[in-house]
Amino acid sequence: MKRFLCLAIIAFSSSISIAAITLPSIISDNMVLQADSIAPIWGNAEPNSKITICPSWNKETIVTESDDQGKWTAKIKTPKKGKKCKLIISCGKESRTITNILIGQVWLCSGQSNMQWTVKQSTNADKELLEAKFPNIRLFSVKRAVAEEPQNDCFGQWVECNAETAAEFSAVGYYFGKKLHKKLRTPVGLINSSYGGTPAQSWTSKDTLINDPSLKQYVITDANNKANKDVYEKQYAQTLNEWKKEVMKTVAAGKPAKRKPKPPLELREEQKSASIYNAMIHPLIPFAIKGVIWYQGESNASNADNAILYRTLFPAMISNWRNDWQQGDFPFYYVQLAAFGKTDLTKSNWALLREAQTMTLSLPNTGMAVAMDIGEPNNIHPKNKQEVGKRLAIWAFAKDYGYKNIIYSGPIYKSMQIEDDKIRIFFDYAKSGLKTPKRQSLKGFAIAGENGKFVWANATIEDGTVLVWSDQIKNPKHVRYGWTDYIECNLYNKKNLPASPFRTDNF
Repeated sequence: MKRFLCLAIIAFSSSISIAAITLPSIISDNMVLQADSIAPIWGNAEPNSKITICPSWNKETIVTESDDQGKWTAKIKTPKKGKKCKLIISCGKESRTITNILIGQVWLCSGQSNMQWTVKQSTNADKELLEAKFPNIRLFSVKRAVAEEPQNDCFGQWVECNAETAAEFSAVGYYFGKKLHKKLRTPVGLINSSYGGTPAQSWTSKDTLINDPSLKQYVITDANNKANKDVYEKQYAQTLNEWKKEVMKTVAAGKPAKRKPKPPLELREEQKSASIYNAMIHPLIPFAIKGVIWYQGESNASNADNAILYRTLFPAMISNWRNDWQQGDFPFYYVQLAAFGKTDLTKSNWALLREAQTMTLSLPNTGMAVAMDIGEPNNIHPKNKQEVGKRLAIWAFAKDYGYKNIIYSGPIYKSMQIEDDKIRIFFDYAKSGLKTPKRQSLKGFAIAGENGKFVWANATIEDGTVLVWSDQIKNPKHVRYGWTDYIECNLYNKKNLPASPFRTDNF
C-alpha cells in the first residue's frame, strides 16, 4: 500500500511539473471580461516558451513568452460586447480553452461582514431567489483565507447566477449587479472578496502601511503580538478552561451553554496587517475591472483613535489598490456605516468613522452610499441590502455609465450661518430640495454653545436649508446631525437619498 501511494504521489507530481499551461482561478470558464478594455491574461508555462492566445471575437493572435520562472502575461483588447466567447491558449503541443466567456462590466465587491452577508440572509430572500435567474450575471467568490506573503492565486470559480448560486453570494454585490444588468442590458461579472470582522489594515499591503509614518504602527503592533504569542496563548487557554468548567455546570443544570470564546484579536491571523490583501486581493491583480464597491469600517471603530486614523488608512488602502492594479483611478464606491448601537450625545466612535468615510470623498472617483436610515439598533447586519445595492448602483449610473441627470448623493453638509439664536445649515446635493418622509418633523439634530455641550435640537426645512435651534441654547455655535452610534435620521433630498451625518465643530 505504501509503495502504491509513493508511486501515485510521484506520478501526480510529475503531471504537475510537465504541465505546460496553468492559469489562476479568476481566469476560467464562465468568466466575464471587462468590455472595451485591455484585459490582462496571465499564468505559468514551461520557462522561456512561446505562448499564443486566440480570442474568438477577432482574428488577432496574441503572442508572448514565459520568463525564466515560467511566468507570462498578455494583454487582450476586448470588444464593446460579446456573448459566449472563448479563448484558446497554447504552448507547444498543449492548449487550454476557456469557454462560455461573456464581455461586460466587472466589479469587485469587497469588505467585511456586511459585504459578506448573503442574499439568503437578507430581506425577502425567498422572493428574491425565486427571481434570481440571470445567466448573463456571473459570480466569483474568493474563499476566505489569510497569508503572510502576497499570493498568486486564490480558491474560487466563476458560476452563472441562479437561485442556488445567488443564495450564497454577497447580497450587496448581487443587488448592485442586478441593477446594472437590468438597466444597462449587458453582462455583469461580480467578484466577491469579503471577510467578516476584518479591519482595513488587513486589506492593505504591508509596503503601504510601512511607508506611511502614521500607519506603520499596525505593522509594529503585529510584530509585538508575534513576540508575545506565548503569553496570549496561555491567557486564551485559561479562558477556555474556565469556559469548559462553566459549560459542565450549565449543562448539568439543564441550561443552555455559552458559546465558545473566540481567540483574542492578538492571535487572529485575519486581524494582521496585509493578511487579507495578500490572500484575497493580490491574487486578483491585474484582472480587468470596472471598479470596486466596498462595505467595511465596523472593525476600525473600536475606539476613537482608530476611527480618526481611518481618515488616513482608508484613502491609503484605495490608492494602494489602484496603484497595484495599474488601471488608473478606477471607481471606488463605498457604504457609510449604518446606524447601530447606543444613542450617546457625548461620544461616538462610529460617528468619527463615518466622518472619516465622508472625508475620503476628496479622493478622485470615489462615492459614498449613506445607510444611516436603514440601520438597526441591535443588529450590526441590517438586512435591507437591496437599498444599499441600489444606492451604490446610482453612483455607477451617474459617474460611469452616462446617466448625467441622475442625482447620485444625498445632502452633504456645506456650511453654516448663525442667525441670532438659531443656526442655518446649507448642503450640497440639495438643489432639488429637502424633505422628510411623510412630512415628519426632523430628527437627529443637536446644538451647542461655546462650551460644546450638545443638547437635542428643533429643526425645520426652509428653502433648501435646515434651521436648527433649542430654547436651552441662547448663543449657538455648533450643530451636529446623526452624531451618535445609533439614532433615527430622516433628512432626505427630493430624490429620496438620505443626508450624511455631520458636525460643524472639531472637538
